[in-house]
Amino acid sequence: MTSTNPPPQHVCAAFGVGADEPRLLDGGTGPVWRAQDVVLKPVASTAEAAWVAQTLDALRVDGVRLARPVRASDGRWVVSGWSAARYVAGRPEPRYDELVAVSLRLHEATAHLPRPRFLANRTDVWAVADRAAWGDGTPALDPATGGTQFAEVLGHRRPLALREQIVHGDLFGNVLFAGSAAPAVIDFSAYWRPPEWAAAVIVVDALAWGDADENLALRWAELAQWPQVLVRALLFRLAAHALHPRSTPASLAGLLRAVTLVRELL
Repeated sequence: MTSTNPPPQHVCAAFGVGADEPRLLDGGTGPVWRAQDVVLKPVASTAEAAWVAQTLDALRVDGVRLARPVRASDGRWVVSGWSAARYVAGRPEPRYDELVAVSLRLHEATAHLPRPRFLANRTDVWAVADRAAWGDGTPALDPATGGTQFAEVLGHRRPLALREQIVHGDLFGNVLFAGSAAPAVIDFSAYWRPPEWAAAVIVVDALAWGDADENLALRWAELAQWPQVLVRALLFRLAAHALHPRSTPASLAGLLRAVTLVRELL
């Protein structure tokens, strides 16, 4: 769902807010509406959204705020393609080492979670790119939007053996800082990958689009099999860029910076 229409009246009523209250929030990858302390957003998969809500409702992470899900009045997590969560204050900031640290703490807390069934059925751009990065499928990638660089980085991929678990695979931009308050995690994007990979995705994103300093990747080199998870993070972002219809030359230029900096560690 990509419409910027506000949540309908019956959805607002189900989550306990008035239909005239929601206002569209700026930023983000899709339309998100806030009414008082409740944030409502359309979801692509009811099964995935319900799993995320149920999981976050029970999850506790030391030193991290979570955007807690809100149940509808009848107990459902999703109503007519909409989910709700409590509003958390803050904004993304270029505190990238803290971001990686948040990722590691979060994934210590999610290490016990079983693999959800919906992951096997995902066919969105990011799911296809993730599988391509790990050698599970070979989608056709446009050379002009990242396919050429994907093929080049692919030559550096080697086998690795790390424990896979549930991770948030898109933390860059989805961790909010508010002064001295604990960082807040929003918009949980579930993947079944090693936690080191989730950290590597943050580093690649920060190098590509956050103007992070060139030593960021080196500072986390003690993480297990770090060069190879960086390779897979690069492959993931390059494949997604090549597949995404709204990719731009500017975003590809950022990825090329990340490729250059990571290659020095290989």
